[in-house]
Amino acid sequence: MEAPSYLLLSITLLASLAFLSGVFIRRRCKQLKFPPGPKPWPIIGNFNLIGSLPHQSLHKLSRRYGPLMQLNFGSYPVLIASSAEMAKEFLKTHDQIFASRPPTASGKYINYNRSDVLWAPFGPHWRQGRKIYLNELFSSKRLESLEYIRVEEMRAFVSRLYGLSGQPVVLVEQLTRLNLSNISRMVLGNKYFEMSSDNQIESNSMLSLEELLEILNEWFFLTGVFNIGDWIPWLDFLDLQGYVKRMKALRKKLDRFHDQVFDQHERRKKELSKDFVPQDMVDILLQLADDPDLDVKLTRDALRGLTLDLIVGGTDSTAVTVEWAISELIKQPQLLTKATEELDRVVGRERWVEEKDIPQLPYLDTIMKETMRKHPVAPLLVPHMAMKDCNVAGYDIGKGTRVFINTWSIGRDPFLWEQPEEFRPERFSGRNIDVKGRSFEVLPFGAGRRMCPGYNLGVKMIPLSIANLLQAFNWKLPENTKVEDLSMEEAPGITTPRKFPLVAVLEPRLPLHLYEI
Repeated sequence: MEAPSYLLLSITLLASLAFLSGVFIRRRCKQLKFPPGPKPWPIIGNFNLIGSLPHQSLHKLSRRYGPLMQLNFGSYPVLIASSAEMAKEFLKTHDQIFASRPPTASGKYINYNRSDVLWAPFGPHWRQGRKIYLNELFSSKRLESLEYIRVEEMRAFVSRLYGLSGQPVVLVEQLTRLNLSNISRMVLGNKYFEMSSDNQIESNSMLSLEELLEILNEWFFLTGVFNIGDWIPWLDFLDLQGYVKRMKALRKKLDRFHDQVFDQHERRKKELSKDFVPQDMVDILLQLADDPDLDVKLTRDALRGLTLDLIVGGTDSTAVTVEWAISELIKQPQLLTKATEELDRVVGRERWVEEKDIPQLPYLDTIMKETMRKHPVAPLLVPHMAMKDCNVAGYDIGKGTRVFINTWSIGRDPFLWEQPEEFRPERFSGRNIDVKGRSFEVLPFGAGRRMCPGYNLGVKMIPLSIANLLQAFNWKLPENTKVEDLSMEEAPGITTPRKFPLVAVLEPRLPLHLYEI
């Protein structure tokens, strides 16, 4: 009789403890104050409310629930900040708490187990990587020393477009090649995709342009997808969408590409021996990898991750922004005329616009900022993650909560912008709004500790590309295409490219000898 009595007593005790724990948890939840948001479904959370363009879906929800709302994506609470004030809370006021990144499959497989800077968790490796970027690779002195590359590639770019005068041109394809040429020479020392006259890959190249673009497009797609396993971990092993399989295949291609680049650089370093002088960013990274005084040793994967960040960061974002800018100007010819008149007045028609001219072109600056407002290249900044429990704007935020800053929504805030759906560069005239992370109304590069370290290069390349395109050519749409029919729809992804690439016809507007190289 004693055993059953003991068992009954144990069951009663456990049941009492479970009941009391439930009461305590419910009371604690009632005491905590969470941001408003829609009620989640079991297992999937609020995924049912997210469409193919998540930033637009979240913008619509924020109009109902407010500038800070909480959702559940699978197993994780997610905060969406949709105003400049809320962005400032996470990127400045509480920046250190939210300075980490959540683990993802893309971070593991195609960003080298988060050994890059973009996806690295907050810690010594990330701090060292960011320091290398800011002090060694993107310093003013380093960028100035590489200006000749940007000049040469811009002249080659304009000359190629001149050769296509009068024909329909897919602008983003040409912009992507320009940016790849620039970033490849600055980072890798070679283009690695240049085609020879007989359409064969040159001996110093290892990929065709098409192959390299295919790799980069796959990276952008897989980095931007909502992978079910990232949000519902117990389903991760099933790889229901097949994304992990694609990531592993892409990783092999990236490894081969990086290893060939590194091997070529190491051979050249060995051949030159004591006469070796770093010529590009990979040379600098390989040199740092041999430095015994580094706080964290740069592994082979770290070198791959850091190099990959440089390539992808300098390719797509600039092309997307410039394509949107030209699209908006074509839709409003009076704005295009105003911009070219400024170029003719400041630069003239007998030489090309240069980087030193950009500060003297205030209307061009407003065009760039207005494009970044209406068409932010990263509509949802790379997610942040709370490293501890905290209180933000009067709400309780739990450790591990993911945070997205909806810059697309901030750019459409009627409290900040009059008629936000219109493209009006003049709205920035006389307004001290910075795009380098000090003003939270426009955040093309983010802000705070996790701000894009390559912003100095971005603010050189974007206005210079727009200026050269406007100075060099008159722009019109192909025959049978009306301006009012030009679609401004977006395509899904980690960036916001046009759904239908801009096709335009160019006509030279400067003396023809300038287009010769």
